[in-house]
Order: sequence, then C-alpha cells, then structure tokens
Amino acid sequence: MAVWGCRLTALRKLFADLRLDFVLSRKYDENTMHTHIEPEEVRQAMRAWTSGVAVVTAAHNNEQHGMTVSSFASISLDPPLLIVALQKTTRTSEFVSQAQAFGVTILSMDQEEISERFAGRGDDSKNRLEGIETETLDTGAPFIKGGLVYFDCRLRQTLDAGTSTIFIGEVVSVRQFEGQPLVYHDRQYVRVS
Repeated sequence: MAVWGCRLTALRKLFADLRLDFVLSRKYDENTMHTHIEPEEVRQAMRAWTSGVAVVTAAHNNEQHGMTVSSFASISLDPPLLIVALQKTTRTSEFVSQAQAFGVTILSMDQEEISERFAGRGDDSKNRLEGIETETLDTGAPFIKGGLVYFDCRLRQTLDAGTSTIFIGEVVSVRQFEGQPLVYHDRQYVRVS
C-alpha cells in the first residue's frame, strides 16, 4: 500500500507541474478555465489539415448564394445528418437560416476556379452563382454542375459556436458522379495520386 501511496503522490506532483507549465505557457483565465489563443495561431495550425473542397448553397425569395467551406462532415447515417459551420456574418449563413435548407456540392479537381470564386475574397453581396450552371433536387438549393456529389439537406438544428453557426441538416437527396476530388492543403490545391 505504501508503494501505491508514493506513486499517487508522484502523479499528483507531476500533474501539478504540468498544470503550472500550461499556465506559464498560455494566457490563462482561472475563472473560466479557458486558454486565450489568438485566432491567427489557430488559422496557422489548421493549414496542416488536408480536406476536400465543398460549396454550401441556399436559395430564398428567388435569390441564391453560396460559399466554399472546410467545416463540413457527416455525423450520422441513420438518420443521415451533415453539419456545416458558417461564419455568422456571411450572406450564406443568412440564406440557410431563412430557407431552412441547404445544398452541399463536393467539388471535382477541375473546379478550382469555382472554389476560389466562392471563397469570399470578393463582394459578398454579389450572386456568386451567376453564370455557373446549376441544378436543384428536392429543397430548391442550387448545386454546381460538374461536382462529384450533391447533398440536399433540410435544416434540423442550429448551434451557436463562437463566430460561427453550426447547421445540422438531414440529407433528403443525394446524387453522385464519377471523378477525382478537389483537395486543399496549406493554402493550395493538391492532387490525390
């Protein structure tokens, strides 16, 4: 029993030392138990994440809008649910909220120009879909022709997440095509071999 007591004491000291190192290495708010990491530090670290490229779109009152997203995932197969995270201040976020539906087009490797167009580097008030061939499935959300996959979703739930809103959508229709995906890593497009 004495051996375990010594080990427990050593573990407590180790954890206390680790916590002290953590406190010294970060700005730390003792009351909320949160670290204060600069947004640019997180942005830099996320550049190590390799992902496919998707465009989220929505249509409301005879207008449509969309944006390139990296925060997109399948979270359930039964029922089929997807999540997308959109910055609250974007027009696309507003359209998804109003339409209560959204579409996700997974882009093919020859759609780099479309990805850039929807990445938000220009005027957000303009119709980014203008001049692009689209089609709709069940909800009326536009899908970009030439994409690999279309997910047509009805909005099930929204969650507040800091500067973003997380939209959870139930997939009501899916369409798949042949081809290779557009892939993004460290601020550039890469080819999958």
